[in-house]
Amino acid sequence: MIPVKTDPFHTQNPFRKMILIADGGATRTSWSFINDRSVLNFETEGYHPFFVNAGYVADSLQKALPESLASHREQIQHVHFYSAGSGYSEEADLVLHQGIAAVFQNAEIFLETDLLGAARALLQKEAGFAAILGTGSNSGLYDGTRITSNIESGGFLLGDEGSGSYLGKTVINGYIRGRMPEELKKIFEDQYRLTPESLINEVYTSKTPNQYCARFAQFAGEHIDHAYCRALAVANFDDFFKQIISCYEHYQHYSINAVGSVAYYLRDLFTDVATQHGVPVGNIFSSAIEGLVRYHHGS
Repeated sequence: MIPVKTDPFHTQNPFRKMILIADGGATRTSWSFINDRSVLNFETEGYHPFFVNAGYVADSLQKALPESLASHREQIQHVHFYSAGSGYSEEADLVLHQGIAAVFQNAEIFLETDLLGAARALLQKEAGFAAILGTGSNSGLYDGTRITSNIESGGFLLGDEGSGSYLGKTVINGYIRGRMPEELKKIFEDQYRLTPESLINEVYTSKTPNQYCARFAQFAGEHIDHAYCRALAVANFDDFFKQIISCYEHYQHYSINAVGSVAYYLRDLFTDVATQHGVPVGNIFSSAIEGLVRYHHGS
């Protein structure tokens, strides 16, 4: 990332627009300020409009702003917010728009889907296949400008194959059903201090069950050298290709490019599974934000 200037709001070009870009996932949002170059990067929590309201977004965002940005909020002219949950309904988009507008009152706000953000970050203005494999999953074909085809992932309750929440659910299921090997079970219980009964209760009482389940994907990642965890991760990616990617017409004609922690940290397994399905692998990034900075800075 590019370091912060002494005064990130000073510019030699008074006509250069002051832009904020946000890559908003369900768990966290990565932000980057652009002026003559990217000069300020920070993170806030995730703002999925299915799980929060506009007041929550505004309050959380305002508290998390770096001091240098908070004191110059009125100078921000454009906010490009790429969000999980954006584009599903007017109500969901309104949550995000009102929450952001309450903080950046002079800015023009552009809401886009996280999938378009991933495509722009991964492919810039070239055509190709883009996927998100983080807390949730998504995928689509991109023509260099827009998403032209999207197979619905179904979200946390109906699908999200390939995601952290999907992998986390398989870790949880293995534990509560007694399939987890004894040596891993002991590590699991020592690490999380949960019983099968308390774990089920936590899942069903959590305000964000997708995020809660996704945290257990990390357990699989930490023990990926164990055959049991490796098999869970491979099955997660295999389901992603079987249930989602194979639904695209001529899907083997495209390389797949992905952003998100699950794809990035388990990229060797992801590549192996993709190859088994006849799909070549292109770029894999942990986050979309740096690619989005390049996209907007060059526009």
